Amino acid sequence: MSNPQQLRYSKEHEWLSGAEDGVSTVGITEHAANALGDVVFVQLPEVGDSVTAGETCGELESTKSVSDLYSPVSGEIAAVNEDVVNDPSLVNSAPFEGGWLFKVKVTDEPADLLSADEYTAFAGA
Repeated sequence: MSNPQQLRYSKEHEWLSGAEDGVSTVGITEHAANALGDVVFVQLPEVGDSVTAGETCGELESTKSVSDLYSPVSGEIAAVNEDVVNDPSLVNSAPFEGGWLFKVKVTDEPADLLSADEYTAFAGA
């Protein structure tokens, strides 16, 4: 498993892209997608919702379990990936590309986000 170097990672297994015009993209890591198994349902925050770093903002349901989705940063939801809502398997097949979950206008970013190498060591991957 290879975690893209340009992304940052949370200990809850979410990834965060660098900001473009103050907006970052969020998804779950390949490690998390593999641990979940086949994702069959995705509940995302709505555009305009406020999210807080480390707080629950949605759910991912797989054939094995239901897992909370956490926001790695604080901010306002700018977009959600309707493709993932309509086809949750994208989370498994393309977690770093088409399986992204939401975009957030970042107002606060915690200092404890991990680099790709730090996340790989943390996840034991």
